[in-house]
Amino acid sequence: MAKHRSRRLRKKMHIDEFQELGFSVAFRFPEGTSEEQVDQTVDDLINEVIEPNKLAFDGSGYLAWEGLICRQDIGKCTEEDQAAVRKWLEDHKLEEVRTSELFDVWWD
Repeated sequence: MAKHRSRRLRKKMHIDEFQELGFSVAFRFPEGTSEEQVDQTVDDLINEVIEPNKLAFDGSGYLAWEGLICRQDIGKCTEEDQAAVRKWLEDHKLEEVRTSELFDVWWD
């Protein structure tokens, strides 16, 4: 039996129309990549893919990176967002590029 929740409560719980979908991403820089090149590539990823698509990236690493990508505002990432991130990473010769299926960033 479905519960009726107020709009305010649905927003606070990040459910129904306020659900937020995102995906995890992992990639590796080739061995021997300099720290400056890693920094520049991550900056370029943010400037060329993340920001223009109104996405947010929370990740870390040095040669091996892992992180979460979601929308900057309440919303749902799409398969097109996943494809854009994956394509950019592969086009820039990063290795072992992996993206997860879309998942609820608050409840999964």
